[in-house]
Amino acid sequence: MKKITLFLAALLILCLGACSKGNGKQTEEKQADSKSTKTLVAYFSATGVTKGVAQQLAKVAGADLHEIKPAQPYTEADLNWKDKQSRSSVEMEDKSSRPEITDKLSNMADYEVIYVGFPIWWYTAPTIINTFLEAYDFKGKTVIPFATSGGSSIDDACEDLKKAYPDINWKDGRLLNETTEEELKQWVESL
Repeated sequence: MKKITLFLAALLILCLGACSKGNGKQTEEKQADSKSTKTLVAYFSATGVTKGVAQQLAKVAGADLHEIKPAQPYTEADLNWKDKQSRSSVEMEDKSSRPEITDKLSNMADYEVIYVGFPIWWYTAPTIINTFLEAYDFKGKTVIPFATSGGSSIDDACEDLKKAYPDINWKDGRLLNETTEEELKQWVESL
């Protein structure tokens, strides 16, 4: 009886070990699939609001994070939209404006999916986003805009970007004001 019990215990241990190895292999395969599509969250944030959302999104999407940094940082006076002579007002008035950026990515070719985030300025994307989009080759990549705003929608920004860069494979963008982690997960999974 003792031999049978030991035999059954050994058999059970072998079966459990084989099952756990099989599950490990499936887990490895799922991880390999998710890593095969390399994702980037690139964002411009003048006041820190978009930065916070971008950090959350990168975490949820399992993406790398890259800040689109202006060569000349924006001051509070630069962002005064009520002053027609402020830097942001002047840039947004001139559709050919391309503020210089620093910290260019050397490995953009590695990414297949790129989320591009920004605050809404004058109902659209700040011109520094054009600088970013024109700095790289987005052929074969999927680009998904997201934005933060005090009161505007993202619709005009998405239309303007699609019109300006028709060769980019755009997905519908989303305004991410006060979005929960669960809402971000649902959005990322729906894309």
